[in-house]
Amino acid sequence: MEHFRREFLVDKVGICKQEMAQKKKNAVLVDGVILNGPITDSKAGEKFVEEAFKVIMEEVIQKADDITQKVCEWRAPETLKQILDLEMRDTGESHQKLLQLCQDVIQYSVKTSHPRFFNQLYAGIDYYSLVARFITEALNPSVYTYEVSPVFLLVEEAVIKKMIEFIGWEEGDGIFNPGGSVSNMYAMNLARYKFCPEIKEKGLSGLPRLVLFTSEECHYSMKKAAAFLGIGTENVYFIKTDERGKMIPEELEKQVQRARKEGSAPFLVCATAGTTVLGAFDPLDKIADICEKHGLWFHVDASWGGSALISRKHCRLLHGIHRADSVAWNPHKMLLAGIQCCALLVKDNSDLLKKCYSAKAAYLFQQDKFYDVSYDTGDKSIQCSRRPDAFKFWLMWKALGTTGLEERVNRALALARYLVEEIKKREGFQLLLEPEYANVCFWYIPPSLRQMEDGPEFWQKLHQVAPIIKERMMKKGSMMLGYQPHQGKVNFFRQVVISPHVSREDMDFLLDEIELLAKDL
Repeated sequence: MEHFRREFLVDKVGICKQEMAQKKKNAVLVDGVILNGPITDSKAGEKFVEEAFKVIMEEVIQKADDITQKVCEWRAPETLKQILDLEMRDTGESHQKLLQLCQDVIQYSVKTSHPRFFNQLYAGIDYYSLVARFITEALNPSVYTYEVSPVFLLVEEAVIKKMIEFIGWEEGDGIFNPGGSVSNMYAMNLARYKFCPEIKEKGLSGLPRLVLFTSEECHYSMKKAAAFLGIGTENVYFIKTDERGKMIPEELEKQVQRARKEGSAPFLVCATAGTTVLGAFDPLDKIADICEKHGLWFHVDASWGGSALISRKHCRLLHGIHRADSVAWNPHKMLLAGIQCCALLVKDNSDLLKKCYSAKAAYLFQQDKFYDVSYDTGDKSIQCSRRPDAFKFWLMWKALGTTGLEERVNRALALARYLVEEIKKREGFQLLLEPEYANVCFWYIPPSLRQMEDGPEFWQKLHQVAPIIKERMMKKGSMMLGYQPHQGKVNFFRQVVISPHVSREDMDFLLDEIELLAKDL
């Protein structure tokens, strides 16, 4: 048997040498470069992908809900630079070295799928949307024309149609964008275009002073959008909110009238459905009344709170959203569609998006194609290349159904309610306010401050507590929880419940761990 094996190997080597000699003989050179055959070793590449997937499966996916793992492996920036060997060299690294780098990247990255990652408005892992991301990364599509992205354009159309139904519109339009901030910018520009269509060609010169209104609790992207679009941050009127963080409609009415008296041109009101810190929902119906009265575009930033529309129990939080002209909604937050997955939805169905953003690039959007060119939707985007973000939401929705998505929302808010009741029972914990969504905001008052009189010194000392606890939890790797000062209030924790992997036991652990980390403060 060994004899036959040696003969086979000799024959194989001989054949390879003959093939190499033939290729050299038939070589075509241009500028000294041989053009015969591919230069990529496909077999080696496939092997690397296979081994890398094994690392991803073992180190990320299988450990996603393992509470014995650390949420993060904290290292200072200079230390981490040395560990990762970030230098890019003239010659490539071996696959063995690259696989080790992959493992290092995973080890020192924050595990956002960990049940005790509470730091942001996204968390957890959805296996179906993850598979969808693997597929789109492998296919590497760009969603602008039907000819290059037939499946993903149809998927996006279907998802947008379904989201529009949940808002309560009979018809509409929409597009997926790289982030809720971009969706808000789209809406602001669309509202301005509706107000004065000539701006697309003539620009800002000759326009009156345009003014927009939004809550003082709004996302900072509204301010950035105003700066980016040339409207100017001074022309963003921030409307006062009540003690729960909701826009006060009477204050909005006052500011609209003030702007008109000043000779300005109001054109947009942006309400928020689920503010970033407090999770507040503006009174949409009352704001819609004011917008209708004054002829203003009504945009709702529901990037965070929009997913409550899926829940029959909690959709009341967004009562009146059907009266909006546009809505930003991020399924990558509460619904776990995976970053990033963000839609701008528009009630108008007269191609306003396309009229506002189209550039009619002749090399992409030819009108004499052999198929229905209305499916070439890329011209209503400010992007050229665009990711098929709707696909991961679609595959997850197909897997779970609307009832499965609804269960996620209901369970997250039930866990938030459980945490609130536990906070009320424990000495040293103090709620800022009763939450109406998944944001639970509270202070932890350590033993040394509990007998101290309420006054400037007390609040100054309490302000220092949350950052110390945060540092300790990150260096220990036990959990991640955000904190911030807000509207004159000293640093407090903001706990956000999202992931379906989170349990009651994780809520108890959160409070126990804070007490443990702060026992000497």
